[in-house]
Amino acid sequence: MVPSTTEQVPQHPVLNNNIKVDSSGYQTVPLVIIAPVRDEADLIRLTLDSMVRQTIRPVEWIIVDDGSQDATPDIVREYAEKYDFIRLVQRPDRGFRKVGGGVVAAFKYGVSQIKHQDYQYIAKLDGDMSFGPRYLEMMFDQFAKDEKLAAVSGKVFREEDGKKIEEIIIDEHVAGQFKLYRRVAFEQIGGFVEEVLWDGIDVHTARMKGWNTLSFYHPEAILMHHRLMGSSDKNVYRGRLRWGRGIWFMGYHPLYAIASGIFRMREKPFIIGGLLIIAGYLQAALKHAPRYDNPEFRKHLHQWQLAQIKRLFFKSKTK
Repeated sequence: MVPSTTEQVPQHPVLNNNIKVDSSGYQTVPLVIIAPVRDEADLIRLTLDSMVRQTIRPVEWIIVDDGSQDATPDIVREYAEKYDFIRLVQRPDRGFRKVGGGVVAAFKYGVSQIKHQDYQYIAKLDGDMSFGPRYLEMMFDQFAKDEKLAAVSGKVFREEDGKKIEEIIIDEHVAGQFKLYRRVAFEQIGGFVEEVLWDGIDVHTARMKGWNTLSFYHPEAILMHHRLMGSSDKNVYRGRLRWGRGIWFMGYHPLYAIASGIFRMREKPFIIGGLLIIAGYLQAALKHAPRYDNPEFRKHLHQWQLAQIKRLFFKSKTK
């Protein structure tokens, strides 16, 4: 049973007694969640059900419909009629799914629609996810442990042939599918950029500015992704090429880009997916495609990436 009183779930120190009880008797926290969605009718109930079952709820959950042509808005309205913290806002249809930048543009539109301006935390959530009832509670546990923690998530898995397959991200990264930020840190990094790989740029910018970022394992902090990562635009092969172009734009060091492609060869689509990431990166390099225009950021990123490669190399040599 989901707790519904302040006595049943202890207040987290990080919230400084800002947990409130809404009209339904549920605890709310000063968190605003924004979910950009488009044509998610097949999956969005999983996300909606996961959120309404949380032991603590956001003060506001804005679902931005970004031009859906299916029943997505109707499904959201159905839930919004039952739960007053859920709100649907709609943007005009641009006529296609614009990955990366389009998601961030929809997110920013959601930010402009926030009513509870005294929020202290902000999150971006995809409409094809599910998670356990203590997920938010587990995230705030991490904020309570580290006052310099900018952003946090659990680890991401998808179901395949009855098994949970991890969508691997390093511990310093935060899952783009449900990225929960401390507001002061989010505003300090300038929010998200409207580009592919926005969910890598933000994390490294936060760390460059002295913040910590974290994704962690816990059985009650698992994010289930119900769509293969990178497959939302046409197909996964196109998505992997786009990924390669994205890491070029972000400013990856060539050695780290190649290492990343090799690492991703063990994920579906096996071998070819990693090769396509490398091909996308090299293609963008040969075309002298634009890069993220922040030399300080690229310098910091290269230092971090080369340190990671060095650590991995020496770790393998000592085995």
